[in-house]
Amino acid sequence: MTATVKAGARWMTSFTLAWLAIWTVQLTPVQLLLPLQLDTPEDDWIRGVVSSGLVLGVGGLAGIVAGPLAGALSDRAPAGRRRRRPWALGGVWLTAACLLLTGYAEGPWSVGAGWVGVSVGIAVASAAFTALIADQLPPAQRGAASAAVGSSQAVGIVLGVGLVVLLGLGIRDGYLLLAGVIAVVGTVTAALLPDPPAVTGMRAERGERHPLASLRDRDFAWMLSGRLVANIGNALGTALFLFFLLHGLNQPSAEAQDNLLLLIVVYTVFVVIASVFTGLLSDRTGDRRRLTVIATLVQAASGIVIAVAPSFEATMVAAALMGLGYGAFSTVGLAFAADLLPDEKDHARDLGIVNVTAALGQLIGPVLGAGLVALVGGFRLVFASAAVLSAAGGALTACARQPSR
Repeated sequence: MTATVKAGARWMTSFTLAWLAIWTVQLTPVQLLLPLQLDTPEDDWIRGVVSSGLVLGVGGLAGIVAGPLAGALSDRAPAGRRRRRPWALGGVWLTAACLLLTGYAEGPWSVGAGWVGVSVGIAVASAAFTALIADQLPPAQRGAASAAVGSSQAVGIVLGVGLVVLLGLGIRDGYLLLAGVIAVVGTVTAALLPDPPAVTGMRAERGERHPLASLRDRDFAWMLSGRLVANIGNALGTALFLFFLLHGLNQPSAEAQDNLLLLIVVYTVFVVIASVFTGLLSDRTGDRRRLTVIATLVQAASGIVIAVAPSFEATMVAAALMGLGYGAFSTVGLAFAADLLPDEKDHARDLGIVNVTAALGQLIGPVLGAGLVALVGGFRLVFASAAVLSAAGGALTACARQPSR
């Protein structure tokens, strides 16, 4: 049953902190620690790019499987049992443990194994926390909650990369810090957020519906395909930023790390602005589809800027455009997905599938980007492809109909 009572400030604060911790520990390794771990000497730098892409791709694949599976199992919690909290806590603790393993790993194979565990833990925790949007919020608050998710993503990158760079932490110490963040913040927020016991009639019984019944819903399927393609475009445009600074613009390692932090700060400012503004606007107007499509076109513009003028100044402009586009896309798109959920008994499973589009983007984007770099020996084609895919994601999203309130 759709919630009718609005959540208070305590709920929103705990929910935002949970996502801030999730994004910090997921994106800091993607943007900084994993590239540094897997970077190779200057005369063989493409091998490091390819290794990084493959590690992120395999991790994304693991998350694709784990997220919907954990969501479906939480939907089937027996009457009287908590549906979301046990999975949130399990995902948080698995993430913390595997971050420690990744920090002590050496070489692509062992780093990849540790990162798979991190990806699974994040996917499980994300499925549980995302389900709370549909479980406990009325439609008029879903945009605000999605804004919390989107803005936390950008702030999480700045927080994680900023702490590692400004404190001068090494790779291993960086992972230790992230493990502590997710263990403490994730556990506290999972305990504070309400999770009423399941009651008879809420449970999605085994065999009651086809496991992928939601994919047969026309509008839900179009929305998913648009999110997937646009997320691949975003991953193409952001996952190789450090390598682009190092080997595309030929910056020294220390300068590249400082400039990466600067780019992330710019990106973050515009993500937060776009997330908050478009989230509240979509709650007021209800027209989430149009805002989502516009956001993908702004995201596409960022790739065009770098492809046309590959300089650090152009990259700063592109970071601002990517922040505006992706901030609006991730926020309004998630609220749009919550509006399109086909069956209230499968909230966690179906929102787990929605999260898969982001995980699959993180899988395909870096692998595709590494392949394009290896193909042409540079980055121009990567950013041009990011622009094309972002626009294509908007076109697919436009095929989904906006539900009436």
